[in-house]
Amino acid sequence: MTSASQKYLHGFGRGEQDRLYRQAKFLEESIYPQIDFKTQKQILEVGCGVGAQTEILLRRFPKLHVTGIDASAAQLTRARRHLAKMVRSKRVAFKKVDASHLPFKAESFDGAFLCWFLEHVKDPVAVLTEIRRVLEPGAVIYCNEVLNAGFYAHPYSPALLKFWYEFNDHQWNIQSDPFVGGKLGNYLEAAGYQNIQTQVINRHYDNRTPKKRAQYVEYMTSLLLSAAPELIKLKKIQTSTLAQMKKEMEKLKRDPESVIFDSWVQAKAQVL
Repeated sequence: MTSASQKYLHGFGRGEQDRLYRQAKFLEESIYPQIDFKTQKQILEVGCGVGAQTEILLRRFPKLHVTGIDASAAQLTRARRHLAKMVRSKRVAFKKVDASHLPFKAESFDGAFLCWFLEHVKDPVAVLTEIRRVLEPGAVIYCNEVLNAGFYAHPYSPALLKFWYEFNDHQWNIQSDPFVGGKLGNYLEAAGYQNIQTQVINRHYDNRTPKKRAQYVEYMTSLLLSAAPELIKLKKIQTSTLAQMKKEMEKLKRDPESVIFDSWVQAKAQVL
């Protein structure tokens, strides 16, 4: 999140915080093969939340120092507790910061990392421009962002599709963007970055990978359920739709012919 006043679809409860750690571990094998911070020393992680991605960055790149920023005091409290050893060893520092007004001098970092962050930002170009200000020449930025239009499930699951539509529609209505991944190239270019590369990362599970298919359905179910209280409160979905959606997800998990397809976009760019 950029500021504490911005709405957040998933909430900040302990259960949601735990889900973020599980999500990071589950998606690590898809996100990190393309991430390379081996030559970086000081990177800025924007929207670090509970430190779920921070933990992976510190493990994968042992010489790296991470400054993690977020607008939520609750998330940062959990991050400091979760990574207390790394905080004490001064490998990571967590700061409560509005990403559109960074309290750092120009050229303070040689890299930046964003994961599932710009989807919650009202003005991604302004945030990316401010990040570029604090990056030194030659610095690299990696962004992983959702492209929720790419979701597909078989057998046909009408309650799931209804829930998914309301999930994305609500996110759009609170001035977030569930399709921001498709715009990363445009946004990075507008913010002044160079050597911009984007790739679509697909998750496609069918009969060839039944175990991973079941794991993905479990992951997706937990993601959807994290938004259920808010969607029910706003009367965007009914409890009957929620109950039917759960049944459909369980069928997708167990049906030997089920297919799940999803995608997001990963971008890499430089400051020159």
